[in-house]
Amino acid sequence: MGKHTDVRASDASLYFIPVTTRVPLKFGPETLTSVTCARACVAVQDSAGGSAKGFGETPLSVQWVWPGALSYEERHAALKEFSIRLAQRWKSFPAAGHPLEIGYAFQEGPLRDLFGEFNRARAGREPMPWLAALVCCSAFDIALHDAYGMLHRVPVYQTYNRRFMNRDLAQFLKPDEEAKLSFEGKYPEDFLVRPRPDHLPAWHLVGGKDLLDKSEMTGSEPDDGYPVLLPDWIRRDGLKCLKVKLRGNDPAWDFQRLLQVGRIAMECGSDWLTADFNCTVTEPAYVNEILDRLLREQPRIYGMILYVEQPFPYDLEANRIDVHSVSARKPLFMDESAHDWRMVALGRALGWSGVALKTCKTQTGALLSLCWARAHGMTLMVQDLTNPMLAQVPHVLLAAHAGTIMGVETNAMQFYPEASRPEAEVHPGLYRRRGGEVDLSTLRGAGFGYEVERIQRPLPVPAVAFRCS
Repeated sequence: MGKHTDVRASDASLYFIPVTTRVPLKFGPETLTSVTCARACVAVQDSAGGSAKGFGETPLSVQWVWPGALSYEERHAALKEFSIRLAQRWKSFPAAGHPLEIGYAFQEGPLRDLFGEFNRARAGREPMPWLAALVCCSAFDIALHDAYGMLHRVPVYQTYNRRFMNRDLAQFLKPDEEAKLSFEGKYPEDFLVRPRPDHLPAWHLVGGKDLLDKSEMTGSEPDDGYPVLLPDWIRRDGLKCLKVKLRGNDPAWDFQRLLQVGRIAMECGSDWLTADFNCTVTEPAYVNEILDRLLREQPRIYGMILYVEQPFPYDLEANRIDVHSVSARKPLFMDESAHDWRMVALGRALGWSGVALKTCKTQTGALLSLCWARAHGMTLMVQDLTNPMLAQVPHVLLAAHAGTIMGVETNAMQFYPEASRPEAEVHPGLYRRRGGEVDLSTLRGAGFGYEVERIQRPLPVPAVAFRCS
């Protein structure tokens, strides 16, 4: 028998919001210059007839979720079409309970079914990856969690416990047999940071096309009041943490890039680096040789590297690479590979030591991966998908509650800062980094604390509209 707080999804709507970057962002072999953000609104009802609606938003970052040979436009159109079909499935999904329970049931049922149907219809063409399906689903899943908190007039992170949930984590997660632990009687709240911090160290992304010094300028750079050169970003925002995008197929370039950024970091007062190879490496020796050379020739820069992020192909089942030699040198974090807790478990067996969580893989999935990883002693980070507008809010809240190795990656203010101007009027600390941090102190309301009614953002015509609107 369920609880009186249980809900079911009663309706869903979907908007596509186009955003253009001020400077290009390189993802492995591709470059992002624009993105479509999917904004979902999900309505919920309880057994007593109470109702509320919530919002979720995710960039449909084509280059990240679907690297492949197809044109950008074909992949982009497929993601939008899949999102529209998802809205129809959410409208008719009858499951009731807590949003984590509903979200899990949806992913295990309708999402997998639609994913199979969609790719069967694409027979003879490149299939859409599961990661892309998760990203499309995440806007609805996040909106469901928000709506639940709105209905009960409580921050949603205060509902991940026995009082609101019908089932404990043992109904969702299976521990490693050698770990000798149990999830019985445990809830997500047992693995979250309480009270959550209001300030988090902010990681700045140094993209492959980002300019490091004046010698690289061509005169075509934007003149919009925002920094262009890395040293200027560091000084303006007081940055202490820099994430360095690498190529993964050019060791000389990757080494020099780390060297250049490391020297700028030391000169400007930044303390930490990460190396992100974006899934392009196929042999651990590639990463090991770069790290070993840094240790020999630039030990201080080597010491500044806090962790290494996802060098290897994200399809972990098809690429079961033993990575213990890399994690013996530096903490090694799964990102694209960490689709869910099952992939986190496989990654741990292969030698990965940490997990980079992302709300774009659904709030439900991020929480379950967080719990599994923390129970098994893995280190956590929360990484960005260049989240603007509402997408920034669940992203930073996850980092605040996760207890990460160091703050949160947040880079939308680098690549499309003007996109979030209406949201920044209500939550200024989320969209401008000061003293190397983001400020979450305005997020105090029900659900995720968006305060959507105060955000003056005009929306486009919906791709899918509420039936009752």
